[in-house]
Amino acid sequence: MPTEFIFFDAALRDRFVEFAATHGIDSKIKSDPIADHVVVLPDHIEDGIAEALEAEYELLMDEQMALTNADDDHDARDLMGVGITLPDGTERTVRLPAAIGRRLFGAFSPEEIHTLVEAIAKSVAKPSSAPLCRNV
Repeated sequence: MPTEFIFFDAALRDRFVEFAATHGIDSKIKSDPIADHVVVLPDHIEDGIAEALEAEYELLMDEQMALTNADDDHDARDLMGVGITLPDGTERTVRLPAAIGRRLFGAFSPEEIHTLVEAIAKSVAKPSSAPLCRNV
């Protein structure tokens, strides 16, 4: 599944797209009802480049947080969205409070956050009553 990076500011999004391009990575931009701008990168990116992209994204998110905190209407955008695909193939965006999103980004990569949120959503969409501890 492609990696998606969410931005609420077009200028920051464009800087990230340019940064990716300098590393030879083609990206796509898509609009999202929650996040104004989503940058989609290919599935397979070399580890070193992926780390550089994540570091750049973190810097841009710090700028985004500063912009949001400076905005008088920042509560209206105090939200994070994670795009997922449900077991039936339906694509959805899971909304998380920005405070939780910032904590997640402090501990996990965007791919790990996506995997975590998608696993939770799949478990809710297709619950299992089987015990957690069992021989497989």
